Amino acid sequence: MRPPLPTRLAAALAQTPVAPLCVAYSGGPDSTALLHALAQLPAARSRGLRALHVDHGLRADSAAWAEHCRRFCAGLDLPCEIVRVQVTTQRGEGLEAAARQARYAAFAAHLHPGETLLLAHHCDDQAETVLLKLLRGAGPEGLGGMRERRPLGRGGLWRPLLNDVSRAQLHDYVATHRLPCIDDPSNADTRLARNQLRHEILPRLAAHWPQAVDSILHSAALSRAAADALRMQWLAVFATLHDAANGSLDATGWLALPPALREPLLHHWLYLRGLPAPTTAQRRQIERQCAARPGQSPCIRWPGAELHIWKGRLWARVPRPSIDPSWHAPWRGEPLALPDGGRLALCDEHARLPTPLAVRLRQGGERIRPAGDAHTRELRDLFQQAALPPWQRTACPLLYEGDALVAVADRWYSARGEAIFRQAGSGPRWLPAT
Repeated sequence: MRPPLPTRLAAALAQTPVAPLCVAYSGGPDSTALLHALAQLPAARSRGLRALHVDHGLRADSAAWAEHCRRFCAGLDLPCEIVRVQVTTQRGEGLEAAARQARYAAFAAHLHPGETLLLAHHCDDQAETVLLKLLRGAGPEGLGGMRERRPLGRGGLWRPLLNDVSRAQLHDYVATHRLPCIDDPSNADTRLARNQLRHEILPRLAAHWPQAVDSILHSAALSRAAADALRMQWLAVFATLHDAANGSLDATGWLALPPALREPLLHHWLYLRGLPAPTTAQRRQIERQCAARPGQSPCIRWPGAELHIWKGRLWARVPRPSIDPSWHAPWRGEPLALPDGGRLALCDEHARLPTPLAVRLRQGGERIRPAGDAHTRELRDLFQQAALPPWQRTACPLLYEGDALVAVADRWYSARGEAIFRQAGSGPRWLPAT
């Protein structure tokens, strides 16, 4: 017979460094069991045990759920912090992924220095995660499933139930102690991939292979060990391929890596930039486009990210909203928000131009004669010579006096533009969107 949940948690705590404890508490059965079991342990209370509930605001009764969590914690004499988040899908991901991103951002932001956040993920959650990764074509890193521990915010994340506690055991604990729980209807929605696996696929697997979950967890452990061994190799390579100054990655060097190193290195690079990983098909498209002819600048997009291949390097960024090329605004030197999220101002923000200029965006075919140059130049040629990234060119602010182009951001001025800025006592400063 397995020991009771508090006994198992007490043994786990005894083997971990002493640190403040915070439980990610949704109010559902799993986190309720974890929080209640920990509350029975003096060793957990002595570490400042508390709860953190994230209210996503996605349901009409979310405020009532938050109040339920507050009351439950009060009954345990534990502090409960309620954090309300705004879930947006502007980056193109689905609502479920956006909610998860908002939730973990809140966890990281509200974790105290040195504090450990405990999540109630259990072995059935791990099996579901591994199967989802398998169906999405993941390699060893993905097939290793969720990590038991990892850094988070100013502290760390710990899943103490991940490898040896099942969903049924947690629900039995809740029933035995008659603990009130929130029933989230979305957990029964089989249109969601994880719920389809949970309610339809895994029960069928278990009916034919009773040890299915144990076998999946064993494979996950082997995959995690393999991924950790590979990580030592690709991390060393990453240091040579990555340009920390501009955040880009050497395309040729990346493409030359064996697939077992190429995929996790790419995912690591994107993670550092706060971007989601591509699918297998999208990654293959990136690999194909790395062989693009000189002068081409392919762009591969997926929800939440876009990747450019330019000058032999990979550049990744958050997708920007489409820009109306007819956008324009009068400008006398005050800070001006540009439609892509960039900014234009005078270097001396207290200075002002003698007369307003019109700020416009590139339409195509624009030309300027830079001061001191004997020839009029096309902006296309100037941009190429200056190695201005293609994704910045459409949002580059063009400054007009009447119909005459007198300045291209802070890069090139005509003789007339020089005179205007000399009279103002300050020149323009363009901050492209980052």
